[in-house]
Amino acid sequence: MKQLKNNTILWGRIIVVLFLLFLTFSFAMFQGGFVSWFIFYMSLPFIVYSMLLAFYPLQKIEVSRKVHTTQVRKGGDFSATVTIYRKNPFPLLYTVLSEQTHSPSLNKIIANLRPKMIVPGFRKSYSWSYTLENMPRGEHVLEGVYLEISDFFGWVKKSRLLPVQQTILVYPNTVEIAYRPIESRYDHGSMAAPFTLVKDTTMASGVRDYQPGDRVSWIHWKSYARTQTLRTKEFEDRQSQDLFLLDDRRVSEKFELQVELIASILKSVVRANSSLAYLSIGQKHNYFPVVQTEEHLQRVMYHLAKVQSDLDKPVDQVVGRELQKMNTSSLLYVTSQLSIEMIQSIQRNAKNLSNCMCLVVTSKGEALLEEDEQVHQFARSKGFVVKRVSPENFATVFTEVSLQ
Repeated sequence: MKQLKNNTILWGRIIVVLFLLFLTFSFAMFQGGFVSWFIFYMSLPFIVYSMLLAFYPLQKIEVSRKVHTTQVRKGGDFSATVTIYRKNPFPLLYTVLSEQTHSPSLNKIIANLRPKMIVPGFRKSYSWSYTLENMPRGEHVLEGVYLEISDFFGWVKKSRLLPVQQTILVYPNTVEIAYRPIESRYDHGSMAAPFTLVKDTTMASGVRDYQPGDRVSWIHWKSYARTQTLRTKEFEDRQSQDLFLLDDRRVSEKFELQVELIASILKSVVRANSSLAYLSIGQKHNYFPVVQTEEHLQRVMYHLAKVQSDLDKPVDQVVGRELQKMNTSSLLYVTSQLSIEMIQSIQRNAKNLSNCMCLVVTSKGEALLEEDEQVHQFARSKGFVVKRVSPENFATVFTEVSLQ
């Protein structure tokens, strides 16, 4: 339908140009004299060029895009260079280039970006470099480059979307957090936790065969020198309570801050050679049973780059079954608004829970409402640790709690 509309407009412009040719020629024939023929011959090159431009094949033009920014964080800049290639050296005059995308948030930024107008002339290739500032978090797809050409006076205009699809993944910002387990114990005389959170590398208890994924620093080099076989040191397992990270994706103005806090916590846990399980509750539940290595972290960051606030039901109504499935003694719950129903749901469904920390994300300088204070007091009366966190104290989430 759109192509039919464009063809109709183009043929309408061609008819106008032909009418101008007929008009000037008729004026010269009937009026006679030097002036009338001078007008005809002066307008003839412009009319001929417009007619040639109308039949110039845009389908044979190719385009490529080179991205200069390898990884983009929220609020950062994205830069790229678009290069146009064509085989026919037909002279082009006014050529306008612009990026096309279906992402609403990115469209707002591109709308503020001034379209690039160039005059290629006889050049077969020409480039356009641009920078998009203050990129929004998310997965944005650049569909292609929109090309529009025109003649001298705008009598004939042609446009085409040159497809060159490319995905831009904008990751959330992170803050350096000093991770501190809430409590820890060595595996002496009591049941070990289901998985190890921290290995104490100062306490080697033996050696075993090397397995893919073992750290280089754990290799027993003296054994390798004797036997020419890779062996790995075994360490005393320092056990922390198994940690489960839970967040809800309810619609909130503070959702972006919540995503940044989640990303910072996950990054700090992995950097501390620790591990946790992570569950994100929305229309679709995204569960990551183990987040321990850089590879695990990249998978979660990919999720956090694309995630949206799409939870349209109360979180306590959809999380009950998930809480029953998890076998954990410590829960870290991140939300933008804590509710009594959610507290009761955690108590009712998380049977083995011994520690629960609720991090309530707030904006900078946001005052605590009286009804929220009552909910927080109710949670504390049930043994929960509740802390309001804003961007300025993300870095001290664990250290301040450990001092309480």
